[in-house]
Amino acid sequence: MAPVLRSYVRGGWHAPADGRPLHDAVTGEEVARISSDGIDMAAVLEHGRRVGGPALRELTFHQRAALLKALGGHLREHRDELYAVSARTGATLGDSKFDVDGGIGVLLAYASKARRELPNDTVYVDGAVEPLGRGGTFLGQHVCTPLHGVAVQVNAFNFPVWGPLEKFAPAFLAGVPSIVKPASPTAFLTARLTELIVDSGLLPEGTWQFVAGSVGDMFDHLTGQDLVSFTGSASTAQTLRAHPVIVRNSVRFSAEADSLNLSALGPDAVPGTDEFDLFVKGLTTEMTVKAGQKCTAIRRAFVPAEHVDAVVEAASARLAKVTVGDPATGRMGALASLEQREEVRRSVKALADAGRIVFGDPDRVEVVGADADRGAFVSPILLVGDPERTEPHEVEAFGPVSTILPYDDTEQLIDFAARGQGSLAGSIVTADPAWAREVVLGVAPWHGRLLVLNARDAKESTGHGSPLPQLVHGGPGRAGGGEEMGGIRGVLHHMQRTAIQGDPDTLAAITGRWVTGAQRHESDVHPFRKHLEELRPGDTLVAGPRVVTQEDVEHFAEFTGDTFYAHMDAEAAAANPLFGERVAHGYLIVSLAAGLFVDPDPGPVLANFGVEGLRFLTPVKFGDALTVTLTCKQLTPRDSAGYGEVRWDADVTRQDGESVARYDVLTLVAKRETA
Repeated sequence: MAPVLRSYVRGGWHAPADGRPLHDAVTGEEVARISSDGIDMAAVLEHGRRVGGPALRELTFHQRAALLKALGGHLREHRDELYAVSARTGATLGDSKFDVDGGIGVLLAYASKARRELPNDTVYVDGAVEPLGRGGTFLGQHVCTPLHGVAVQVNAFNFPVWGPLEKFAPAFLAGVPSIVKPASPTAFLTARLTELIVDSGLLPEGTWQFVAGSVGDMFDHLTGQDLVSFTGSASTAQTLRAHPVIVRNSVRFSAEADSLNLSALGPDAVPGTDEFDLFVKGLTTEMTVKAGQKCTAIRRAFVPAEHVDAVVEAASARLAKVTVGDPATGRMGALASLEQREEVRRSVKALADAGRIVFGDPDRVEVVGADADRGAFVSPILLVGDPERTEPHEVEAFGPVSTILPYDDTEQLIDFAARGQGSLAGSIVTADPAWAREVVLGVAPWHGRLLVLNARDAKESTGHGSPLPQLVHGGPGRAGGGEEMGGIRGVLHHMQRTAIQGDPDTLAAITGRWVTGAQRHESDVHPFRKHLEELRPGDTLVAGPRVVTQEDVEHFAEFTGDTFYAHMDAEAAAANPLFGERVAHGYLIVSLAAGLFVDPDPGPVLANFGVEGLRFLTPVKFGDALTVTLTCKQLTPRDSAGYGEVRWDADVTRQDGESVARYDVLTLVAKRETA
C-alpha cells in the first residue's frame, strides 16, 4: 500500500493510519493515500494564531521580505525534485516549470516589492495625513496592521506549487500565518513542497501549516480575524461563502472560481498579419499548457465571422503537431485524474450540442509513451459554436478545450463577452489602439485582467494566461469576485485599515513618521552630519534667509535655457492673472533651498536620490527672502546594506511666513557601524 501523506500541523508531522488512494495521472498506479483523520482543526487554527502570528508580527516588513527571498532561493535549489514529483500529476517539464518556477517567482517578486515599497517597520501608513481642524492640531491618518488570525487557503488541483505560494507570500508579508489545504488529486506535490519548506528551517514556527485531506470542521472555528482564500468551482465557492460561521463572523472570503476567459481577434488582424498569427499561437498554447487545466485558459475565442475558417485551419494545423502522452516526451501530458477526464468529456458533449467539433475526439486520442486507458489523457478539442446559445458562455470544460465564436461587429462582441458573467482574464489581439480602447472599456467590468497583444509588445508579453504578482489575479461575478496578489494590494488584504484621529505628536508616535505640526528638534549638529542610527524623526534644520534677485533669475534663465515669459518678459508677466509681474523659476527656488540646507563636506549623507511631492504654492518675486525648514520625516534602514533611506520634509517660506514650495527630499545615509 502506498504511504499516507503527512500533514504538518501544530509544529509536527501527522500521518493517519490509512486514507483515500491518489493515482499517478500518467500510469494510473497508486502514488499515495490521503486523509486528515485525527487532526484537531480548532487546535491547528489556534496554533497559527498564538504561535505563528506573534512571531511574524515581531518582524518588520523588510525582515519578512528577507525570509521570503531566502525561501525562494532554497526552493530554487530543489526545483528538480519538485519537477520529478510534478510529472506524476500529468505535467510536462514545461508545465512543471510554469507551476514550480512561477511559485518561486512570486516569493522573490514580493520580497523585492516589499523592500522597495513597504517601510522597515511593522505599521503601514496608508495615504496622506488628513487635516480635520483649521488650526492643524487635529489630524487623521489611516494605518494598516496585521489581522490576528490565520489565512486559510483552499487550493485547486491544477497548480499544487504556485497556488499555495501565491497566496502565502502576501499573507506572510502582512504578518499573517497560513494554513495550506490543497486539492487531493495533486496534494502529494504540495506535500513535498511542505517538506522542503519545513526542512529549510527558515520560517517561524506556525506560519506555514499543511493539511492533507479534508478541512473537516475547521470552518466552524473561524473568527473575524481569520481569512479564507478559495480556488475551485463556483458551486463550492458558493457553499463555503455561505457557511454560517463565515457569515456570522464576517470572515474575509476571497474566491477564484469558474472562468470562461475570452480572446478576441480584432477586425484589423486579417490572415497574414502578425496579430493573426499571435492570436492562433496564443489560442493553441493556452489549450495545451497544463493540458488546458488553467483557470485563465482561453475558453471562448471570438473571431470576425469572415475569418472563422482561416482560424480553424491555422489552429488545427498547430494542434496536429501536438503529441499527447508521457510528460517526459510529449508536448501535452495528462489531466490530473481519470475523474477529471470524464468531467471534461461531459462538458465537451454539452458544448458540441451548441456547435461542432472541428479538431480532436474527446473519446479517442493517440498517446505516445504511455497507456491511453490507464492515464488521464484526452485530445485537444477545438469547437466552433453558436454565440447566441447559452452553452459556450456557461459550460467550462476544464481541459484542452476551446470554442471559436464568430462576431459581426464590436457591439456584438462586447455583448457576447458579458454573457460569460465574469472572467479572470481576457486578451484582445489587435494593432488598432482605437478598437482596443473600445473593446477594453466595454468588457472591463466583466474581467479582472486584460491583455492587449500585438506585434509591438509580443516579444515581452508573458502571454494571455500568466498571472503576475504585480497585478491583480481575480475576477468579478462568476469568476469569484476575489482578488489575489496585485502587488501591495494583496498584502493589505490581510491587514486591518484603521482611521486614527489625534494631535500631530500622537500620530507621529503611532506611525513612526514626523507629520506637520509635530515637535521639531533643532541642535547644534547639522542633520547631515548624523549617521542613520543617530537621526530621529523631527530632527530639524532651519536655514536662510536668502534674497532672490533679478540677477539670480536672469542668470538661471541664461544658464539653463529656461526663458519662459513669466520670468523674463515684464509685459507678458504683468498680463498673466497668476503673477502680475516677473517671478522666479520654481526650480531656482528648489536649487536655492538646497544651497541653504546642504552640508558640503563628505559625511554620512551618501546621495540624494530624488524629490517627491514637489508643489510650488506661492509665486516668488524679486526681493523676496527665502528660508528653508528641513525636517527628518521617516527613516527606512536597509538590513542588508550599510546605509538606509531618509525622507526629509522641506518647507520653503518667504519673509511673511507663507510657504512658497513644499516637497520631500530623499537621501541615502550611512550607518555608523559601516563608516
